[in-house]
This record gives sequence, C-alpha cells and structure tokens, in this order.
Amino acid sequence: MGYAVAYSMSMVSSPASFNNLHRIALQFQSCKAGKFIPLKVKHLLGGPMSCKRDSIDFQERTSPNEVRKEIERCYGLIGRLGRGIVYLGSSRMGPDHPHYLQALQLGSKAAGLLDCTSWTGAGPGLMDAVIKGAMQVGKPVGGFKISKEAGGEWTATNFHPYLPPETYITCRFFSARKHGFVDAVVRNSKSDRTAVVGLPGGIGTLDEIFEILALIQLQRIGSELPVPFLLMNYDGFYSKLLDFLDDCRSWGTLANGEIASLCKVCNTNDEALAYLANFYDLPSSW
Repeated sequence: MGYAVAYSMSMVSSPASFNNLHRIALQFQSCKAGKFIPLKVKHLLGGPMSCKRDSIDFQERTSPNEVRKEIERCYGLIGRLGRGIVYLGSSRMGPDHPHYLQALQLGSKAAGLLDCTSWTGAGPGLMDAVIKGAMQVGKPVGGFKISKEAGGEWTATNFHPYLPPETYITCRFFSARKHGFVDAVVRNSKSDRTAVVGLPGGIGTLDEIFEILALIQLQRIGSELPVPFLLMNYDGFYSKLLDFLDDCRSWGTLANGEIASLCKVCNTNDEALAYLANFYDLPSSW
C-alpha cells in the first residue's frame, strides 16, 4: 500500500502569531490494489484530531489516571488481606491435568508452611488449583482477576464463580495487575514470609515470570529483604527454557550463575517446600 499526501495551512498573517495556527488540513490518497482512496484528516491545533472517514475523534487519553486508580485498588486489597505467596500459572490446565493436582497440593502445603495469603490471578486452571488448595487448610486467598483469560473460560463475567467479592478485584489493565503481584510479595521485615512461584504456563505466565525476574535482577522489586522465586519444573516443563537460558550464557547475554541467583528451579513440591522451609528457617512439618 502506498500513500500520497498534500497539505495546506491557513494561518494568521503575523509571524509572531504562529503558535495560534488555526487549521492544518491534510489529504491522503491511499493506493491499494491499483485504486486511490481519498482520506481526509483535519487537525485543529489546541483541540482533538479527527479522521473524517468515519468521523472518529481522538480525544485525550484518560488511561494513565485509570491505571493509577486501579493500582491503588490493588494496593488496598493487599493492605486488607496481607502479603504472601504469588502464584503465576496457566489458565488452561484444568482438573484433568496432572499439573493441576500438583499445584493444588503445593498451594495447600505452602500456605500452611508460611501461614500467609495465597495470591493468584483469580482465574481458572492452575490458579484455581492453588486457591482451592489454600482454602482447604483455612488460609486466606486473594486475587487480581483480569477481564479476559487465555482460553476463553470464565471470561463472560468479571465475577469469580465462588470467591467472596471482597477477596479479589477484576483489573482492566495488565500493568495494574502486575503492580499488585509485585507488591503482594514485598518484604519489609523478617517476619514477612512471601514468595513468587512460577507454575507451568504459556505466554502470559512467561511474561509475568520474566518481568518479576527482571525486577529482582535490577533490584527494583521494592523489597527491603530478598524474596524467594521458585520455578516449578513439573515433569521437565521448563527444561527447554532453561536450556535456552544456558545458551544465552554461552552467548554472553547472561552471566555464569545468574539464573541460579535469581530463582530456584524445583522439580517437585517437596523440593519447593524444603527450599522455603530452609529460606525462612522453619521446621519441615509438611
């Protein structure tokens, strides 16, 4: 596709009044499949730009203020429920998947071990498994739901099917949701027991995992004390990813031992629980 553009400007006569330029009119010609389609755009300086093909008005973006408000809601929820373990994982691995049962058992035992709130994206799949595991042992849960999960399940409504409404919020913005995940694991005193657990997952899970790892790497997570990060390599799920990261080391984009300094790779729940017990100097009573 090609474009031809012509423009004209009408302005006041005085050069000193250039900032009061009244109107810029642009006419585009779009060449597609050998045909030219005229597109007219008028820009009134000091006001919104409008595209006159469909009379679309481009108003000032309000999302920065909306994101800030949503972040404040996430912080308020954490303030009410308390910090704890954040679980990142697939929304597509349902109760018939073997990783679902493993996540349920980990959610139950880890909540009992650290005696803290379990945080998830309040969605289906492995998030649902963790929630049910924590609730089985009577520990609090909290969630930052998003209005659309991959896979399409639970997306017809912004409401969770069984969690009390005071235990989660439905986020419109991913950035606000991620702020919530990070703040929920901040440790400001030795009595704070938090962790990040990366369960098996797809693109969304990997996005969240690497964003938090980058914050830990750059010491920008906002925590005064270290936060343990566990990557659950159930049945070798993340083995090829770990091989890729090892290749990154050979290419010089990661330092020797850098991944090991950022997270603990665990192949089983028992390995994860033993790591957390050792990290927080707790008795191994699970």
